[in-house]
Amino acid sequence: MAADETRDGVALTNLDQPLFDGAGATKRDLVDYLDAVRERIIPALRDRALSVIRVRPGQQPFMQKNLPKYAPDWMESVSLWADASRRQVTYALCNDRRTLLWFANQRAVEYHPALFVGDHATHLILDLDPPEDSDAFSLAVRGAFLVHQALADAGLTGAVKTSGAKGVHVFVPIEAGTVVEDLAAATRAVAARAERIDPALATTAFIREDREGKVFLDSTRAGGATVAAAYSPRIRPGVPVSFPVAWDDLDQVAPGDFTVHTAPGLLKGDPWAESMPAPQRLPDDLVAEGHTIPVARVQAMHEGKRRARARREE
Repeated sequence: MAADETRDGVALTNLDQPLFDGAGATKRDLVDYLDAVRERIIPALRDRALSVIRVRPGQQPFMQKNLPKYAPDWMESVSLWADASRRQVTYALCNDRRTLLWFANQRAVEYHPALFVGDHATHLILDLDPPEDSDAFSLAVRGAFLVHQALADAGLTGAVKTSGAKGVHVFVPIEAGTVVEDLAAATRAVAARAERIDPALATTAFIREDREGKVFLDSTRAGGATVAAAYSPRIRPGVPVSFPVAWDDLDQVAPGDFTVHTAPGLLKGDPWAESMPAPQRLPDDLVAEGHTIPVARVQAMHEGKRRARARREE
């Protein structure tokens, strides 16, 4: 297939095709955006096993983890054991411009890096997921401020960004060598403390039907999970991007403010790197409290089985 253009040795094709139905953007817009923010997004991806969400014309979006065999031989990769699929998976490492451009040409719209580098977890992360509501984002923002307060009460601080969808992500960098089980416990404890500040607004209930229209404080991101990277586009109408926001400005923005069309013009420096505090040690009392809180997914699985039995017995 003839290239429309070549950048950094990467052939780019079909650039004027619509990116996906309802995108309001072309494949060229995606390529241009990622190229424009490469000096910001690549540091957020560097040395992290990368999963991407691609969208092909006429098909549903799909997540790609395993690096395809047709990937260029110059692309860096890492092989990791995947518990979910019980096999080794070869992930790409997006450490340079041409790798980013290659993925853009493959219609990789979303970039979901692992939350660890090598075998070291790097951040405590809370994902604020609001209910389906016309005012959903403002509820997520209110939930984020609860997390901010809970962190401050524990002597911690973090950076915040829009998810690019309807939610908010809070990242707290942690000291190297933090045990993953302790990180997961501390994340549960932060969520529980935030919930206690305003239980009418926020919930840690993993089962959706138990959330009662509240903001879900998702504390399950420690370990093998991923989250959309800062500056990553999302497969949503208008192609919004996950964008760093100062805490003082969080209640003054909306997800639609930051898209592949508008975000490059809003950038001065690298606000994600600049807002990120130094790595912090997790307080012992936070970790200890978290170890008393059941793991949400496991608890939800057992509760789901209990409810299924109850329904069968009715």
